[in-house]
Amino acid sequence: MAEMAISTDLFRQSMALFPSAVTLITTGRGNARRGITATAVCSVSDSPPSLLVCVNRKTATCTAISHTGGFSVQLLDDTSDEIAMAFAGGRRLEGAAKFGVGRWADTTFGQPRLLTALACLSCRVLTESDSGSHRIFVGEIEEAHLAPGDALVYARSRFRRLQAAG
Repeated sequence: MAEMAISTDLFRQSMALFPSAVTLITTGRGNARRGITATAVCSVSDSPPSLLVCVNRKTATCTAISHTGGFSVQLLDDTSDEIAMAFAGGRRLEGAAKFGVGRWADTTFGQPRLLTALACLSCRVLTESDSGSHRIFVGEIEEAHLAPGDALVYARSRFRRLQAAG
């Protein structure tokens, strides 16, 4: 195995400096629903509309996305700290129990949809590949729901709210 260029700790400290929108990546139905809090989400293309998410391979959410062939990305609003913590494991909830926090419905394609999310993008998996500890899923967006508000941001290992400059 090749020697790492930088330590894991230095990598994590560096990444903590990058402000990121806080999202939930969710999948499944009923008691088989799974989800995690994530900041590793980005657009891929507008033709077809697609995005990618990076999910730790050790999580049940990763396995469930591979099994269902779909996922939804919920962009959290700036009042959703509690929901973000619940899906990050901060409330010690597991599996479908996490969906007891917040108000949920299903998308047309059966993916979990957080009703208070600024955006819910429901995707069909196009490709998946492994890189290090994570699996990268590229999904074509099949359905989108948008709402007004400001995004919750994660930077310097804390949730933050956006503030207008000046």
